Amino acid sequence: MGVANSRDYRPTITVVLKRRNEPLKKDKPKWKSDYPMTEGQLRSKRDEFWDTAPAFDGRKEIWDALKAAAIAIDCNDHELAQAIVDGASITLPHGSLMECYDELGNRYQLPAYCLAPPVNLVSECNDHNVSENAEPQEKKEKEFQLKVRLSTGKDLRISATMADSIRQLKKQLQIQEDINTTNQRWFFSGKLLTDKTRLQDTKIQKDFVIQVIVNQPIVPN
Repeated sequence: MGVANSRDYRPTITVVLKRRNEPLKKDKPKWKSDYPMTEGQLRSKRDEFWDTAPAFDGRKEIWDALKAAAIAIDCNDHELAQAIVDGASITLPHGSLMECYDELGNRYQLPAYCLAPPVNLVSECNDHNVSENAEPQEKKEKEFQLKVRLSTGKDLRISATMADSIRQLKKQLQIQEDINTTNQRWFFSGKLLTDKTRLQDTKIQKDFVIQVIVNQPIVPN
């Protein structure tokens, strides 16, 4: 009887899986941009990610901690970054912010460009040289007609490549339509596009339309 009834008293075993946690590594990720990137373009790309990060899965306070840690890493303050990670109870299975978890098990992933500049980063003073030397080759291969709709109701097309910045396109529109660049505001999917934004950063497709709000200059009486 004792043997037969022992099956009714099997102990319940709860297994708690503890995720591996490694110290934050000092080595920064190495990556290469699809085009020579300036410091301003890198900042714009990072700002765009952090502006949208809270909309991803996870908790806002953890995203805020990750942003602070990423900035510390970029400033080579490894101790501060580690302290921020520890204070927020963030787990690093591989010692990198490119994959981490909070104490509730939510997963967070930071792109390499938030943690380190690309190997083909160029200084701002060389931006004009990059535009003159690199972009003509791209235009021969990838040039297309960008659809633009002005707030005046006029539709037009501008020759562009995915590597073009909004600043460059504003200058083209100024030449084509005699609209000063300071009177142009470019929008796509309801979002204002900064001068340093490149078309490839907006994920726009060739058949999509960019809206341009034209501010009419005030004529003195």
